[in-house]
Amino acid sequence: MTQSSPLLIYGAYGFTGKLIVAEAVRRGLRPVIAGRNRDKTEALARQYDLEYRVFSLDDGLALRDALKEVKVILQCAGPFIHTVRPVLEACLTTQTHYVDITGEIEVFEYLAAQSGRAASRGIVLLPGSGFDVVPSDCLAAHLKSLLPDAHTLTLAFKGVSRMSRGTALTMVENLGKGGAIRRDGKIVEVPAAHEVMTMDFGDGEMSTAARIPWGDVSTAYYSTGIPNIQVFMALPKPMIEQMRQAYRWRWLLKLSIVKNYLKKQAEKRYTGPDDKLLKEGKSYLWGRVENKEGQRREARLITPEGYRLTSLTAVEIARRLLEPHQMKGFYTPSKAFGKDFILEFEGVERTDLGAVPLS
Repeated sequence: MTQSSPLLIYGAYGFTGKLIVAEAVRRGLRPVIAGRNRDKTEALARQYDLEYRVFSLDDGLALRDALKEVKVILQCAGPFIHTVRPVLEACLTTQTHYVDITGEIEVFEYLAAQSGRAASRGIVLLPGSGFDVVPSDCLAAHLKSLLPDAHTLTLAFKGVSRMSRGTALTMVENLGKGGAIRRDGKIVEVPAAHEVMTMDFGDGEMSTAARIPWGDVSTAYYSTGIPNIQVFMALPKPMIEQMRQAYRWRWLLKLSIVKNYLKKQAEKRYTGPDDKLLKEGKSYLWGRVENKEGQRREARLITPEGYRLTSLTAVEIARRLLEPHQMKGFYTPSKAFGKDFILEFEGVERTDLGAVPLS
């Protein structure tokens, strides 16, 4: 590995990893790519004429060796609750900045708790560098700027396209855990899809959205300090009912034999969006803050399709960490680069709204 290749992308041959590698090369970067499958890693390396490494994240020696002359690792292999610890320890040893594309609350909370260790080693921990959670995090920070004494934050999104295998596997891993909100500064479990809202995302129709355990339940707290946070996702009503049924059977969904079966099914079924959807698809976000006096502010955000946006934001975040900077410790996207960071990407629009009551 050479000094001319300071970025390593692990999990590069996954659906999102491939998009990220393509975007990195388009931006003029020459990352080292890595993964545990030799054939897939070699094939991708040949496609772009890139240096590559083959190793499992369980192999601490190989992982540390791969990071010795790397400034930034962009980690794309999940579920991240299983991969974050070995990668973090290697980053601390080699003083490598850590970036990932997770949306898992447990991972955000774990890395936030490691901020002091990271700062002492002079490295940055910046998880959630993709659609989870760059646009929603920036929207939260923007809303906080409109109402500095906000006490509650509600976020919602619509338009996440067909899932990749990695996303599906992460969802299977979290089946049975129910929902999550932040209440008075603490994350608490609530029944899955327990609360439903009808809202206007600005796409010409009213949508039904259910409360889900999205990453902003963790990250928005660190970005804004708002103590009460919940997140909703627009879903078909039959799927909302399925989520509620799954929660009732959560004890069964936690069994290894059931999880393994569902993971195999997910690997067969989910392939991610096609090229047309990646190019033309859009995602819609909405947010509202309210203070104790009942004053409210609302805003909407329109972005490119979620997986495509992930490739854009993750590469840009990694690129910025390759440059000289003074950051160290744990960061959310908006804490690192400001609330308007998301507006730097083509196809993103933000609109401030009045305090419109929801039905």
